[in-house]
Amino acid sequence: MKLYRIGELSKAAGVSERTIDYYTKLGLITPEQRTQKNYRLYNHETLSRLERIIQMKLEKYSLDEIKHSLEKWGSVSSNEQVTSKLNSLEIHVEQLEREMNELKPLLQDMKPTQQRKVVAGLLTKSAACMEALKILLESSMM
Repeated sequence: MKLYRIGELSKAAGVSERTIDYYTKLGLITPEQRTQKNYRLYNHETLSRLERIIQMKLEKYSLDEIKHSLEKWGSVSSNEQVTSKLNSLEIHVEQLEREMNELKPLLQDMKPTQQRKVVAGLLTKSAACMEALKILLESSMM
C-alpha cells in the first residue's frame, strides 16, 4: 500500500500543504500512520477523500457540510466502490436540488403556459430517474 507524505499528497491532490494541514486539524482527513521522525503518512483512500472534498468545495458546500457528508458516507458501507458511487450520486442529487432552487425565481417570471411546459418536461425526466434509482436500490437489497 502506497503511503504519501504531506508534500506528495498535496501534489497528487493539487492542493497546498497548508490545506492538508487545515483539513487534518478539522478532521476531514486523518493520517494513516506516523514515521519515527513524526511525519504524517496518508494512504490512497485519503487522496480519494481529498478529491471528494475538492469537488464539493467547487459545488459551494461549506466545510461543515462536507464534514457531515463525509461522516455520513463513511457509515454507509465498508465496500469502497459502492460508497464512492453513492457519494457521487448524493453530490449530484444535491447539486440538482440547488439548481432547481435557482430556477424557481425564473419560473415565477414565466407565463403560466410556459411554466407548465417546463415543469412537465422536468417532472417526466425526474420521475424516470427516480424510478431507475428505486429499481437499482431494490435490486441491490436482494
